[in-house]
Amino acid sequence: MAVFTELSDEDRHAIVEAYGLTGLSSVIGIADGDRETTYLFRSAEGEFIVTLFENGAEPLDLERAFTTMETLHRAGVPCPEPRRTVDGNATFQAAGRLVAIVSFVSGSSTSDPSPAKCGSVGRVMGQIHMSLQSGLNRQPNLPSGPVHGALVFANVFFLGDEVSGVINFRLRHDDALIAEIADVLVDWTGVPDGGLDRRKAHALLSGYQAIRKLSAAEKTALPAFVLASTAKRAALGARRTSVPECALVAYHSVTPDMFDQ
Repeated sequence: MAVFTELSDEDRHAIVEAYGLTGLSSVIGIADGDRETTYLFRSAEGEFIVTLFENGAEPLDLERAFTTMETLHRAGVPCPEPRRTVDGNATFQAAGRLVAIVSFVSGSSTSDPSPAKCGSVGRVMGQIHMSLQSGLNRQPNLPSGPVHGALVFANVFFLGDEVSGVINFRLRHDDALIAEIADVLVDWTGVPDGGLDRRKAHALLSGYQAIRKLSAAEKTALPAFVLASTAKRAALGARRTSVPECALVAYHSVTPDMFDQ
């Protein structure tokens, strides 16, 4: 990792006291990420991920992420449970850094998801959208509301084929729900030529629709959103000359049978 802030005994004591932890048995540094320092704290209350943000984090952003995770955790969505300070705050200051704590989530990420894993991702995405539906705009043909914003491989953990935890809610924002569905399809089921793996895409959409049915308008719009998402990713990659070709292949790879359950 590019950065690693060492915690002194004084820093550890301050964190434990601020968050009401007792019986601290171990503090382990985790080599993960390049914009924050992460530790695993084991205490009498359980295991917690303690993150020290090196830059780019604001207390209000983390408060919003905490509120989102609290809503999802209460709804049974597999995500970390935020731990607030004894004063009820989402963040604390230690070692000159902004600190936030969440419960430890078991599991590991994948770089080659099976159709079963894609189906589980679809169900959890549906749970996220439905659990945050108090902000959902039901009027337009394309419903909008809160979305995770970064359901990529690194932010989803699995135990077997089931999602055990979704992390990193700092990019949570409001958008058309079909836009996030398209992004997740491209990330999780995309193949090198720009198209979608049919089995994986069908599993992901079936999993999503087991929780939330797509409207006719959303199904009609999905190919265009997949085209846009594919074009964006191709433009950011090394194959810039193939952006139009990749985007068109992606557009035509979304077929009606993918929506069958």
